[in-house]
Amino acid sequence: MIRVLIADDHHVVRRGLLFFLKTQKDIEVIGEAKNGLEAVELVEQLKPDIVLMDLVMPEMDGIQATKRIKKKWPKIEVLMLTSFSDKDHVLPAMEAGASGYQLKDIEPDDLVESIRQIMRGENTWHPEASTQLEEGLREDENKPHVLNPLTPREQDVLAELTKGKSNREIASALYVTEKTVKTHISNIFTKLQVQDRTQAALYAVKHNLTASSEG
Repeated sequence: MIRVLIADDHHVVRRGLLFFLKTQKDIEVIGEAKNGLEAVELVEQLKPDIVLMDLVMPEMDGIQATKRIKKKWPKIEVLMLTSFSDKDHVLPAMEAGASGYQLKDIEPDDLVESIRQIMRGENTWHPEASTQLEEGLREDENKPHVLNPLTPREQDVLAELTKGKSNREIASALYVTEKTVKTHISNIFTKLQVQDRTQAALYAVKHNLTASSEG
């Protein structure tokens, strides 16, 4: 028996899913959440096998809820069920740990098959979502920091720069000379194709380039 939790802020959507899934002999709906925060709380209480997760919800969206769920209960699966198929939604869903991504216009039988696929260990992505995923991954391959990776030391300098430190403060923190810091910063600007410290800091935050350096 596949134990399902439904998370959607629209009552009509939850009712529709509940009534249809009740007709499936191998699926049991064990709970409903009307926002992401409630979804996380119910996952802790009920320990479902899979969560049907809406993306846009009050209190906490589906991406944040998925991140929390996958971090604490990595074996619990999440299937995104949403109206959005653009890469700004698809990529974060994948990065958050979702095993599937389907649109709400999916045929009921196809939705059930998607649930079963995920429980068999297979990923299931709507064709539009798959296209966005492939395009997003191709774009990532062409990003400056991928084409021209920073050295570990350059990452350290970038991490300090992102904290708003001056060259002198960075030199002191990393036990190197200011001249060395200047050289590293010049290399960072060239590799990341940015013009100044602000652009470098924004780029670093956007692409999570300082996470390893900050521990």
